Parts: sequence; C-alpha cells; structure tokens
Amino acid sequence: MSSQSNDRFREGTPPAQGGYPGLNRQSRPITDDILFEQDVSIELRDGTVIYADIYRPVGMSDVPCLIGWAPYGKHPHLSFDSWPGAEVPQGSVSEHTPFEAADPLVWCRTGYALLFPDVRGTWGSEGEASFFSKQEAQDEYDVIEWAARQNWCSSKVGLLGVSYLAISQWGAAAEQPPHLAAIIPWEGVTDVYREFFFHGGIPNTQFSEGWQSLVSFSKSRVEDVAAAMADHPMLDDYWKAKLPKLEDIKVPAYIVASWTDHALHTRGTLEAFKRISSEDKYLEVHGRKKWQYFYKDESVRKQMAFLDRYLKSVDNEVKNWPRVQIEVRDSFYQGEVRSENEWPLARTEYRKLYLDNSTLSLSENPVETEATRAYVSTNADRLCFDVKFDTRTELTGHSKLRLWLAANTATDADVYVGLQKLDSNGEVVSFPFFATYDDGIAALGWLRASHRELDEVRSTDFQPVHTHRVLQPLEPGVPVQLDVEIWPASTRFEAGESLRVIIQGTDIHRYRPGLFAAGHYLSNNSGKHTLYCGGQYQSYLIIPVIK
Repeated sequence: MSSQSNDRFREGTPPAQGGYPGLNRQSRPITDDILFEQDVSIELRDGTVIYADIYRPVGMSDVPCLIGWAPYGKHPHLSFDSWPGAEVPQGSVSEHTPFEAADPLVWCRTGYALLFPDVRGTWGSEGEASFFSKQEAQDEYDVIEWAARQNWCSSKVGLLGVSYLAISQWGAAAEQPPHLAAIIPWEGVTDVYREFFFHGGIPNTQFSEGWQSLVSFSKSRVEDVAAAMADHPMLDDYWKAKLPKLEDIKVPAYIVASWTDHALHTRGTLEAFKRISSEDKYLEVHGRKKWQYFYKDESVRKQMAFLDRYLKSVDNEVKNWPRVQIEVRDSFYQGEVRSENEWPLARTEYRKLYLDNSTLSLSENPVETEATRAYVSTNADRLCFDVKFDTRTELTGHSKLRLWLAANTATDADVYVGLQKLDSNGEVVSFPFFATYDDGIAALGWLRASHRELDEVRSTDFQPVHTHRVLQPLEPGVPVQLDVEIWPASTRFEAGESLRVIIQGTDIHRYRPGLFAAGHYLSNNSGKHTLYCGGQYQSYLIIPVIK
C-alpha cells in the first residue's frame, strides 16, 4: 500500500515522545572492535530516503550483513525490563540492541555486520508508514540489495529477529532479492487477519490498540490499523494485500515457533513451514517464552551455526539437523525435546471425543440422547467437559471443536474455546503464555458464529479454515454447526491425568487494559448461548493423538 492509497492513515506521534534523538549522522567506535555508523541514508526505488544504523567489525571487510526490519525504532528505547515476566535477564542484552533484534555486541564479534533501519514513514525516515504491505516488502528488498553492494559486505545478507522482525521476513523473502542468502523468522504471523487483528472473526482490540501505539512514531502519517479494523471487518482485499506469497520463498530458512504464543504467532509460523518452497528448511517448536528463548545462549549458538552455514559457507552441524524439532510439554518448563521428520506429524491419529451434556464428559462414542446446556455469554460463565486418560497420551498438532450452538436471543455469537490439562488430582496445569504470562493453558480457539462459512478447499477434517467473506446471521434460538479451529499444541498426559474442553462467551485469559495481551472487547454477545449435544446434534472434539 502506497501513500496514495485510499485506506486510512493517522498523523504520527512526534518521535521525540518515543525518545528519538533526531538525525545525527556519525561514525564512531563503540568498543575497540565494533564500528557504529548512525543514520546512514538509503534511497529506495521510488526516491524515498530512510535512515539506518549499522554496526560492523572494525578492520574487517567482506562480512555478511544481518538486517532487523521493524517500525519500533532503531534507537534502543524499549527494554524488556518494562515487561515483567519476560524472563530476559537484566543486562543480558546490550544497550545497543533494538527491540526484538539481535545484539550487535554479540554478532559483530563473530564476523557479522548488523543493519537496523527506521522503516518508511517511521521516526526520522521519509514517507508514510504502512504495515505488512507489498510496499514494505519491496522496501526491505531494496535495503537487502543496498547492503549487498557496500564495500564492507560479502554480498550475502540474512534476516533475523522476533515477531515483527520475523513477520517482515516472509514478505521480503517472497520478493526473492538476489543477495538474500538465508532467513531466521523467530515466531512470526503470516496471516494478519486471522492471527493478529481478528481471531475467528472477533476483533483483537486490546493487543492491536497497544501495538498501534508502538508503531505510530512518525514525522508524517502512519497506517491507522484501528480504523482499518472498523472499516474492513471481513477478509477483503485490504487484508489480502497483506498476505505474503509463502510459496515464493526459496531461501534456506530456520523457523522457530512456540506453543506458548496462541493468539499471535503460533499458527502462522507453523503454516509458513508447511507452505514455503525452500529445500533447506528447519522447524523448531518450543514451550517457553519467546523473548527469553530467542536470547538464551543455546538459541544464539544455533542461530549463528545456521547463518554461518549459509552466509559464510561453513561446513558445520546444520547439515545434520533434524528437519523438525519439537518440545512435548508436560508442565511449566517441563517436557521432552524430540526430533521429527515433518510437520504435522505423519503418524498422527485424529480421534473424536463426543461432548455429553448430561455428564459434562467427553466420550469416544457418539452420545445417543439429545441434551442441552446454556451459559451466560457476557461474563466468565462457561461449560467444561472432561476426559481422563487411562494410558500415557500425547496430543501434538491441530485440534477442532464441532459445536451445535444457538444464541437464545441474539443473531450472532462469539465463542471462546480452550483446552486445559488437569493433573491426577484434578488441578489445572499451567504453561507459559504470550511472552510474559504464567497462566497459559494447552490451546485456544475462537469463532464468531456469523463467520462460520468454511473454505472447502483449504479446510481439513482437523483444521477448519473460515473464509471470513460473508456474514451468516443466526436465527435466535436455532442451533447451527460451528467448526472452531483450535491452534496447534503439544501436550503429554500421564495415566490418570485429564483433558478439559472449555466453552464460554468471553476471553479465557483476561488481563487489565494496557497490558500487551490478546483481548476481544467488541463482542457480539448478549444473553445466553445454548449448546446442543447428542442425538442429531453430535458435538465433538478432534484431538491429534501421536501413536
């Protein structure tokens, strides 16, 4: 989207309010062995000039360049200390490190240059800022090729970073810059409609509002995502223009996802691994907090090994890496790390567990007798259905919940679904969640009933994909079939432990306004929802059992 687009923009927040120091072109050593070049101008293909900070080893030429691309500001002004619970140890990341980016003091000393731009329309750079757009992907292409031409660069460029710094890699890599040699997208959304701004068609208002405040520092205008969400509640051309062509990605890729980032990066990162065309692609899925895991010593060592192989032609361990590595979770920070050959796992056996309203249980057999139960849709009222496992059982992959549900007095229904693990005493087992929280459950799903239309081409028995193309209002009191996508997870249950399905009309995790978390405050709910089970209304859960 260019600045001539008819879509909505807002005036930027004055950069000084975000600690922006202003343009200050200079070149100076920050240590004996690292040179810092500040506010280097880079002209993009349309003549727009943006500014970048570059860190590189003193006295070394012919070094590969790593780019961290995001709108958060190349001047390090966001500290993980501001996010209690992030578990990034104080002082473990240097003061020169932009938010969610690689640490220059670490990487320059191993023979890499690092380039961090203020992207178009942000901070001191020219133009107007659009996010996740074709324009942004082309801009990143231009900067990749600019870096490759510099006399200090080996002509090989890589991309590295978390969250936005991962999301931006999908679009740039799909443009196929000639000198892009490898990417490490560390937890990055690929479908901003389904995974970021709307969940099952329900607006993700809390997170999007907080995020907008971080990306709005500009001397001109920035894309107004809140306005866009109001103007484009369906998956129309506005959102489709922000979908990267994942199949066009061919460069080597080390993709890292987590089971802990439901409501943001988990789904899209795993979808990318399935869809990109790279011959050399590796997937690692962990159960930890994403920032902590990115900066831990072993993760940095693996990042370097991967980039050394593809940017420095080092013959190293990467050639023997498993295609897929997953952590099967038992409890908080407890689990088994295991190598696999593919994702989803080929030996998955998808089983149905039927919801029984009379016993609030899950059964392997269809329920003969029709029964109903209702819950208040506007508070934390909920229905829960449990099954206790007789033997050790691993659930790894996609799940789906089919419900027959009626809104008693309304023409729509927002449905929130969760999977919980209960220990042998019936106590909830918590997991890390959303980078900073400790109260996560096994998996989450969402669906606005009026968005229930399925994409018949893309949907599978275990992963429904909704078109979000047309609204299908409910008739009050009349049950309809809803297929709720539950995001992928990996959880192990010992004999005597239980799986619980939660169904309710509000967020299962609720955090106070102002915290960075998913939150859906524009609800279509009113009154009660009634769940139908048994007889002609077989409501069931599909689970991914690993044989």
